[in-house]
Amino acid sequence: QQQTSFLLQSRIPYHLTDNMISAKKLLKMARKWQKLASIKRKRITLPKATGGEIAGSCNTSAVADKGHFVVYTADKRRFVLPLEYLNKEIFKELFRMAEEEFGLPINGPITLPCDAACVEYVVAMIQQNIAKNLEKALAIAIATECCPSSSYLPPHVPIPNPQILQICSF
Repeated sequence: QQQTSFLLQSRIPYHLTDNMISAKKLLKMARKWQKLASIKRKRITLPKATGGEIAGSCNTSAVADKGHFVVYTADKRRFVLPLEYLNKEIFKELFRMAEEEFGLPINGPITLPCDAACVEYVVAMIQQNIAKNLEKALAIAIATECCPSSSYLPPHVPIPNPQILQICSF
């Protein structure tokens, strides 16, 4: 009786109420679709050994995997790096320089004021577990815009890529 009187009051024909979805069921369906969409979203994965993977040839998803962050270089190359790198003096200096040069990004990506070769070099140095004093020296060299080259490095530190002799382009 109450349902019939409610239908008459709202003037919804009875045959339409059989096909209507409740708000609770609609919310449940929306959450399910959101979950499926986020699962199917392509993400860039990083092998643990490499540390810094250039994602220029990968997809363009703005989302990094858990435990990683994304930075771009001045020449528009994208790097997905582990969060542990945020504690390194070199990256602290690069972020300070990026803030001075570009300001703090509100909705855009973080852009470092150096090219991809410089970031590749820094990542290679971090992966080789360079000494703290060498890390600080590299941070100072980057800060003073003196690009480190193979002639500045100790003989026991191998160059990961011979093409990276001109390291940074500021």
